[in-house]
Amino acid sequence: MESVAILGAGVAGLVAALAFAKKGVRSVVLERTAALQEVGAGMQLSPNATYVLGQLGVADQLEGLWREPDNICLVSGQTLAPITSIATKSVARSRWGSPYASIHRATLQKVLLEHVKAEPLISLHLDAECKTEDDVTELVGGRPDLTIGADGVWSKFRNFVPQSGEPEFTGMVAWRFIIPEKDAPSFLNPRNITAYVGSQAHIVAYPLKDAGAFNVVALSTGNNPGETWAADCNPTFRQEMTAQFSTWHRDIRTLLAYAPRPTWWPLFGVSNGRWTDGKSRILIGDAAHAMTPFAAQGAAMAIEDAYELAGVTTGNAALSDALLFFERNRQHRVSRVRSRGAFNKFAYHARGPVRIARDLVLRMRRPEQVAADLDWLYGYKAPG
Repeated sequence: MESVAILGAGVAGLVAALAFAKKGVRSVVLERTAALQEVGAGMQLSPNATYVLGQLGVADQLEGLWREPDNICLVSGQTLAPITSIATKSVARSRWGSPYASIHRATLQKVLLEHVKAEPLISLHLDAECKTEDDVTELVGGRPDLTIGADGVWSKFRNFVPQSGEPEFTGMVAWRFIIPEKDAPSFLNPRNITAYVGSQAHIVAYPLKDAGAFNVVALSTGNNPGETWAADCNPTFRQEMTAQFSTWHRDIRTLLAYAPRPTWWPLFGVSNGRWTDGKSRILIGDAAHAMTPFAAQGAAMAIEDAYELAGVTTGNAALSDALLFFERNRQHRVSRVRSRGAFNKFAYHARGPVRIARDLVLRMRRPEQVAADLDWLYGYKAPG
């Protein structure tokens, strides 16, 4: 393989470009926006993701910017009583081989972009919208051997992959905001990632070293607004948010009521479908399999996709065979991650007797048992 076109300069697209460069393959990254302005807030990078970043030579720079939380904790949203926890900082490197970290999404993208710009095998073109494959050919300067759709849940390139999935509203919405550590309430622990759980909703909060702040995401049921994301949280949205958590602990209600500049994100997934045409087109990341955030694996799956794709398609197999092999193997892993996310949603949002049983079972489990349950996920070493 001599040339690759990558549509989208998000995390998936930038990691893919770096992964192909490591294999000695030239790529052109085509981004339809005129400037890379990352919306969003914090993100979790589990060991299966930081492993790939380490293999690409990016992790060393990121280690000074991310935070490695001591624990992942599950806490009652009604009482703030702890339910269970799993150590991360003390065991992630020894058990799973790489750190567990939290970081601002814009910081990750900035570092990836710096490495992309420094790599002579990668060309980046902004304001390069590709409505047809002829547009891709013109911008690349010839027909690429492989074209990768890494353009997110609302992918346009998906139209060129027959029988691909479709965006689907999950029935969930997320309110996201960042609060400076100096202004944060005392129940937010700067050393932990904490999930506050309750009936039909939950909140995740964790520290962002690079921002000197906490990232807070409140998730609950909501209405389908159509193709949109990151809307400003107007008074109506804020009322909806506080209503969803009206029975929660007073301190949490106070935090949500005074949340600084929250944004409102309807959560869309992508239905099951083909990722490749079996010839020269492939979808990765959210374009292929956007999922709910209940396992905190959206970015990790995109990072794995990008790294594995470069390894598979630069081997000895024919490109068509390599793409079908990649699709089959990655769909199996993503399906398992989605199942884990569905289980977490059920557990986090339990109510009544199910909630009582959940708390009892989790409090009885030893920390090493909880860690062992995650070996298949966090201990995965993406082949490159």
